[in-house]
Amino acid sequence: MTTTTTSSEEALVSARVGFDALFSNELAEARDVFSAGQSAFHQLGFGVCAFLEAALGMETSRMAEAGKSLAAAEAGAKKLKGVEWEVVAADAVVLQGLVHALSESYMGYAQCLYALNSAHSRFAKLFASVFPNGLDAPHQPVSRKPSSVFRWSKEEAPAPPPAPAVDGLIAAGTAFGYGLFNLGVQGVAGLLGYKHDRALALRALAYAAARDDTHSVFAGLVLMTYNGVVLLLAGWQADEAKLVREYRAIVDRTTAKYPAGALWILNHAKIQRMTGQAAEAIQTLESGLAPGRPHTFQQADALLVFELAWTQLALRRYEDAAATFIRMTELNSWSHATYYFIAAGAHISAAHEHKDPVRASESMIRAQQLLDAIPALLETRKLTGKDLPTEVFIRKKLAFYTTKQRNLGGDPARYAEAVGVSLAEEIGVFWNTHQRIPASVAAAHIKAWAGVEPKVDLEPSSLLLGVVLRTLGASMALLARSRSLLQEARKTPVQVNTWVPGVAAFEEGVLELVSAEPNWPTALRTASAHLDAALAASGSSVDLSSRLDSRVTMLRDEIRGKGEALTRGSGEKLSIMLIWC
Repeated sequence: MTTTTTSSEEALVSARVGFDALFSNELAEARDVFSAGQSAFHQLGFGVCAFLEAALGMETSRMAEAGKSLAAAEAGAKKLKGVEWEVVAADAVVLQGLVHALSESYMGYAQCLYALNSAHSRFAKLFASVFPNGLDAPHQPVSRKPSSVFRWSKEEAPAPPPAPAVDGLIAAGTAFGYGLFNLGVQGVAGLLGYKHDRALALRALAYAAARDDTHSVFAGLVLMTYNGVVLLLAGWQADEAKLVREYRAIVDRTTAKYPAGALWILNHAKIQRMTGQAAEAIQTLESGLAPGRPHTFQQADALLVFELAWTQLALRRYEDAAATFIRMTELNSWSHATYYFIAAGAHISAAHEHKDPVRASESMIRAQQLLDAIPALLETRKLTGKDLPTEVFIRKKLAFYTTKQRNLGGDPARYAEAVGVSLAEEIGVFWNTHQRIPASVAAAHIKAWAGVEPKVDLEPSSLLLGVVLRTLGASMALLARSRSLLQEARKTPVQVNTWVPGVAAFEEGVLELVSAEPNWPTALRTASAHLDAALAASGSSVDLSSRLDSRVTMLRDEIRGKGEALTRGSGEKLSIMLIWC
């Protein structure tokens, strides 16, 4: 049993070897290291491996193992005295909560909320103990005496100060856990009965990321993920240049230490795509997937493949994208129906692009083959759990196009021919694929979609055209046309595409911000009103509504940040404007 400062440090140093292997894409080696140790650090590491496999690859088979290892880590840490063990126990509790959430069951969500509520109390007490004067005050090594998060018997003598490695874990681990918790649960903070502070959460994560501890790498990963999601899905950033600069600095620092790690390669490619270097992003991803690199961390490699598929689709490399999405079915067990659906849509787009009728026919046949395989995939999934939101959406689309083909007098068995706007491009709206595409790609989209009549096909062509015109538009005329199309999409009678009005309202809010100069107060108020309308059009009966809700939350944060910056910069009180946020 680990009981002294020295043995705590020895166990920590030993476990860090496993984490270094994990960060370098050597999952098998990491698991061997963690399996060989008996400390709570090692048990936590083993649980982290299983958790990442489950979370990154949506591998349900790994969830039970992750929960078991994390519970063992928590139990082992709670038996020991010292703040470092409190950090380990709190880490384990948070991860156990996230494992419960991965089950996508009501019981799982309830267990997740219970765990998060417990973690909030632990991290709040740890944070007050480790950072009594706040993050900006010089850090002083804390006493190893427990912070009263757990109740142990009274100590007979003062606890010795922690060794440097242990103190690093305490500082970085506390900041990481506090930041992760407050950032990750902002959507349910009211439900749990407390307030969250996003700005402080990000500062705490940045503090942890700048330290030299295993938690520092995880804090960097959380910040990378957060920045990447905001850049991809928020639609607009209050200070994009600053966000990209901070994002790149974290990626570069981590890559320098772990150059083979797939997660850092992934984020480097994301930065490239978000900054208009999509072709370079493809090169980065393909290099990361090259045969000469370590590939024992399949779930991390799958993220590279997934990003590659979307980037290829964003550049209208349809046949490449189709093949890459199908490749995903070999790498994880997440919704194969969704991968097939997007690949089928890419083949339909390729068929429309081909000038050679033979190749066009071949692409359409391949698309129909993939679509025909989807019902069986959906039924297989249904045997193991409820439909995912994308799968509910897919069921509706398959039924709609079958009926449409029949109404057009065509063969219902060849309903791929009835698709106007590509299925891949349509579902790509939910991943905001069209915001950062090159001008040449936007122009090609406009040419392809301009002839689609939404009132006949009930397809989101007006929405898509409005988005790509905004992407293309540097002139007031283009932005005005974009606004007109988005307003048309909001008013189009809803039958199948229940999601279009809400997303169109959101995109109109983005448009207000893109064209805001110089009247920011009015633009922020107007954009916030559009977000209110987007939420009003959302709901449980609307396809993929939770994704829209998340985007609204992110954009509101950006609007609030811009309002606060204007207040600081001008000295004016903009509280009336911020009420809308």
